[in-house]
Amino acid sequence: MPLSGPALHSSLPLTPEARAWLDTALAEIAAAPTAIRTLFPAVRRHCGRAPLPDGRTVDEAVRALLLTALPLRDQALTDEVGALHRYGDPAEQRAVLRALPQLDRDGTGRFLDLVRQTLRGNDNTLIEAALGPYAAAHLPADEYRQAVLKCVFCEIPLARVAGLDDRADAELARMLGDFARERTAAGRPVPEDITPLVRPFTTTGTTTTGTTTIGTTSSGTTTSATSTHGTE
Repeated sequence: MPLSGPALHSSLPLTPEARAWLDTALAEIAAAPTAIRTLFPAVRRHCGRAPLPDGRTVDEAVRALLLTALPLRDQALTDEVGALHRYGDPAEQRAVLRALPQLDRDGTGRFLDLVRQTLRGNDNTLIEAALGPYAAAHLPADEYRQAVLKCVFCEIPLARVAGLDDRADAELARMLGDFARERTAAGRPVPEDITPLVRPFTTTGTTTTGTTTIGTTSSGTTTSATSTHGTE
């Protein structure tokens, strides 16, 4: 899990000037929450965007600190965070999406609209950011399945989608199997990473032809997914 709070603050590889700017920014936001509206877009200019070991960039991590410094609650917090996302550039939007677990510590799901808005778009980097632990914890089952299917269509590796080990089910396997069958019929390749999601729910009559596995899910629906194995 990415660092947050004081541990994140102390671990950031910032110059003395950048750290001083960050500390001042945090104090300004604590005193006047609306200060974040001008500070949030300025982060990259002052702190840079070097990569961090947890997969984030410095500017993204600094923006998470600014967000968690907001002394707001309930609807006021929802509105301020929503505005930062709405008017931000893609880098700012990614920072908001990845910080959602830290902003909704009560687990209310109050920021789900930001996830839903993102999933209606076509920016793969934003879709990946939206499908982190927050979406895994709060998206209803049907919306989560549709989001996973969108990742497959958009060629986003499913390893980047949080929660699949816990949330994959027979209905998702059916949807992915239908997708695989359509791709195979069209002579198009099927992403290999859907096979582990389909196979646990394929219970009978599984055979393999070439690189396409045809089987029956626990709900009785014929599915297909890529495989390199022989007849099972």
